Amino acid sequence: METPGHSEMNALPSGLLYSHTQLLKSNRELLVTHIRNTQCLLDNLLQHDYFSAEDVEIVGACPTQPDKVRKILDLVQSKGEEVSEFLLHVLQQLADAYVDLRPWLSEIGFSPSELIQSKAVVNTDPVSRYIQKLRHQLGRDSKFILCYSKKEEVLLEDTYTDTIMELVSFSNESLGNLGSLACLLDHSTGVLNEHGETIFVFGDAGVGKSMLLQRLQSLWAAGQLDPELKFCFHFRCRMFSCFKDSDSLSLQDLLFKHCCFPEQDPEEVFAFLLRFPHTALFTFDGLDELHSDFDLSRVPDTASPWESAHPVVLLANLLSGMLLKGATKLLTARPGIEIPRQLLQKKVLLRGFSPSHLRAYTRRMFPDRAVQGRLVDQLEASPSLCSLCAVPLFCWIICRCFQHFHSIFDSSPEMPRCPVTLTDVFLLVVEVHLNRTHPTSLVQRNTQSQTETFRAGRGALRSLGQVAHWGMEKNLFVFGQEEVQASEIQEADLQLGFLRAVSELGLGEDQQSYEFFHVTLQAFFTAFFLVVDDKVGTPELLRFFQEWGPPGDAAAVSCSPRFLPFQCLGDSGLAEEDPFRNKDHFQFTNLFLCGLLSKARQKLLSHLVPAGALRRKRKALWAHLFASLRTHLKNLPRVQSGGFNQVQAMPTFVWMLRCIYETQSEKVGQLAAKGICANYLKLTYCNAYSADCSALSFVLHHFRKQLALDLDNNNLNDYGVRELQPCFSCLTVVRLSVNQITDSGVKVLYEELTKYKILTYLGLYNNQITDVGARYIARMLDECKNLSHLKLGKNKITSEGGKCHALAVKNSKSIFEIGMWGNEIGDEGAKAFAEALRDHPSLTNLSLAFNGISTEGGKSLAQALQQNASLRIFWLTKNELDDEVAESLAEMLKVNQTLKHLWLIQNRITARGVSRLADALQRNTGIMEICLNGNLINPEEAKGFEDEKRLVCF
Repeated sequence: METPGHSEMNALPSGLLYSHTQLLKSNRELLVTHIRNTQCLLDNLLQHDYFSAEDVEIVGACPTQPDKVRKILDLVQSKGEEVSEFLLHVLQQLADAYVDLRPWLSEIGFSPSELIQSKAVVNTDPVSRYIQKLRHQLGRDSKFILCYSKKEEVLLEDTYTDTIMELVSFSNESLGNLGSLACLLDHSTGVLNEHGETIFVFGDAGVGKSMLLQRLQSLWAAGQLDPELKFCFHFRCRMFSCFKDSDSLSLQDLLFKHCCFPEQDPEEVFAFLLRFPHTALFTFDGLDELHSDFDLSRVPDTASPWESAHPVVLLANLLSGMLLKGATKLLTARPGIEIPRQLLQKKVLLRGFSPSHLRAYTRRMFPDRAVQGRLVDQLEASPSLCSLCAVPLFCWIICRCFQHFHSIFDSSPEMPRCPVTLTDVFLLVVEVHLNRTHPTSLVQRNTQSQTETFRAGRGALRSLGQVAHWGMEKNLFVFGQEEVQASEIQEADLQLGFLRAVSELGLGEDQQSYEFFHVTLQAFFTAFFLVVDDKVGTPELLRFFQEWGPPGDAAAVSCSPRFLPFQCLGDSGLAEEDPFRNKDHFQFTNLFLCGLLSKARQKLLSHLVPAGALRRKRKALWAHLFASLRTHLKNLPRVQSGGFNQVQAMPTFVWMLRCIYETQSEKVGQLAAKGICANYLKLTYCNAYSADCSALSFVLHHFRKQLALDLDNNNLNDYGVRELQPCFSCLTVVRLSVNQITDSGVKVLYEELTKYKILTYLGLYNNQITDVGARYIARMLDECKNLSHLKLGKNKITSEGGKCHALAVKNSKSIFEIGMWGNEIGDEGAKAFAEALRDHPSLTNLSLAFNGISTEGGKSLAQALQQNASLRIFWLTKNELDDEVAESLAEMLKVNQTLKHLWLIQNRITARGVSRLADALQRNTGIMEICLNGNLINPEEAKGFEDEKRLVCF
């Protein structure tokens, strides 16, 4: 940053000693120009008796700020070297207060003496004090995690566990995992658009978006993030729904009145923020939970930070960069909402807990190893329960329930009727917290059954359900005092902790508002109300099933992105719909409705709902579910491809599967299986979790024909593989790429798929498979004699695993294609594959790209191909192949006339090697292309090979 007077900054006469007084005098103009805060200087000079009270009064009598600076400099210089040195020390120590002087202080290389360093500098700068206050406030607010009961306070530091954070492209393709929260804000990692300012974090409900932001705020408050981020402003988007259409405020009011107010000189603090917006971090949590009737088309964009506007307009313009351009914005939402690419810096998908994360989490939740062991044993004994724990919120709920039962039943800490469905889990947590309202003693335990507990708490649950339903109908997640009173919620009901008081944006200081602990809890209580309230008729009962969309449009509506229709963000053409709305909370309501009206819940509900009303509601729900399922399956897109009748399922289909599973009805499962009418089910990019595999298996185990199943690019992990066991007997194609699967999951695949030996295609690209898993896959290739396609790219397979695979390939008479891109098999693995290639009868496509193969491995492969007549496509991209390898390949081409495509992109081949390949092509009529892009060939050298069209150099 350029500042006036730099050329004369250190212009002291030759031969003179370093003089601080002279330094102030020779740079007087610079100091007068850039010192804006005189009070901080006066406070420090006065504290150390360098200035008297009379000196301070003399400075205060000066009419303008520059005059005050001149007077301070005059007085300081008159008092000698020590005072002048101390003044420079204050300017250096309070970098934020005197930011414009940083270059100068750096250039002069000022270093204070031990005497001056021993004198404490007091920071009374308004900006610095505001930053300290902000850090203190956010540190306090982020210290504890949210709990159901107000009496519980759990330290974030003691329980927070990282989840899987995956960088994705604009189209949600995986770009690799993030190692830490600091990487999330690193502008050099995963950037899709260098001009974008918004980091978009998305993931399903309960996957840990809010917790991630809370942890981020805690790290910022502790000074453990980028030191350049001096401000952190946190907003929950749902609170913007509380503003009325007529509300208007300035950006300064939005930040200071609704976040943290400066104790002094707010105008100076705001001016600093406007001048250095890159020092600010904004976090906006839950864009999908913002619902506003405010018509944004009525107002223009606002680029003025002083102009008042509706808060939603300010939000839109902050995200677009019209306001505080250069600030870092971190935005969270559930899947289904997208923001325009021009605003997007990076996209991060939260995938929840992997098995290793779950183990780490249980260790933090239960330090006692004996208790921890009992919980792990119980989870391992119930795959469906373990699968639910992949979602951090559900994992937390299950652990807290286990904690409760352990505390009251020391001798038998197991949860009664181990939960199977999500409805079971939420019924269990309600039971736990209702039981906590009953007095207990050391000599008398609470022995109420679940039925008795719910019957005793019916009034409280119905009142909570009424306010939940009111909000769900209006797509609102925050409720005012009037709505709570209208639902007849008592103070004791609030003490249960499901509904908690909040005081945030858009509400007066004397007005209390409330929200449910989580959107899934609001959905559960909504469903509970629809079931137990006698006045609820069929149309109201089925109201939220309409969100599946009209026939034929359900899938398209479910998976189509929602864009902010602000003029500053670009027109999406979806202005007729609520742009913020994500439908997951409606779908959770449908799911819980199916669970509560299931046959398994009949006994519990018979004490809460008249039998006739319960029969009527169950009959109406099943009829509607059957009709919706039949219509949806009929209208799914279908494609004839590769001999398969392929059906392209959508996220809505996953929700339907979840609802079917909640019913635990074999009849419904059979109907769904019958309606698939295809032999290839594609469920890629459907946000499916391991628990969804329970639902999928619940349906597919009724499927009596052979089936291809494509679950690429979801979040299944090893638990999901275990949950798929019931349907492996009918699967000929299994695609599980990009699913966080480890060796443990591969072992399950081996054990199950080799029982039936009908597998033809196995896709495990981009997982976490090591040589241990590679051995299981090699054995699978040995035992499954029909296996023709094997995709294992981008795992962690080394030369040992490569040799195992190569041997299995050598012995296979059915293998057609092998994909090993992006592993680490090296030269030893390449030599093993060379042996497999000699005289192989069926292998047609082989990728050994990006495997660390160099000269020896490359020459072995080239020599082996002289004895191969099956291979047609060979990828060796991104290895370390040199001219020696090129010469060996040239010799091979003189013999091998069956190879069609040879990719040598991004290796180390020079013009000499290319020349040998060009010569060999004169004797080869079979090869169609040799791709050499990215090798050590310059454009001039490439011109020499232009006549040979089969050589692609650029």
